[in-house]
Amino acid sequence: MKNLANMMKQAQEMQAKMGELQARLEQVEVTGAAGGGMVTVTMTAKGAMRRVRIDPSLVQPAEVGVLEDLIVAASNDARAKAETLMQEETRKLLGGLQLPAGMSLPI
Repeated sequence: MKNLANMMKQAQEMQAKMGELQARLEQVEVTGAAGGGMVTVTMTAKGAMRRVRIDPSLVQPAEVGVLEDLIVAASNDARAKAETLMQEETRKLLGGLQLPAGMSLPI
């Protein structure tokens, strides 16, 4: 019973820490880039887009397709960075969690 009580206590503490982490990740920003930095997208680590910056030299009617592709690429780059950051922070948070043998968390 002592182990079960310890596990329940750890689970409650972990739940509180995960809530804090989620709140922190809503404030952290990551920036993705494409086209050698000519297009950048900034979003929160939770994936909410905050800003798009486009080098003025790309704003040409004949180049709209290229610009659209660069925005998508920069957005995907920022999303990948956000996911990596979230995984790293979650691993740090869960590093000391004692799980029963054979059990792992999906991170």
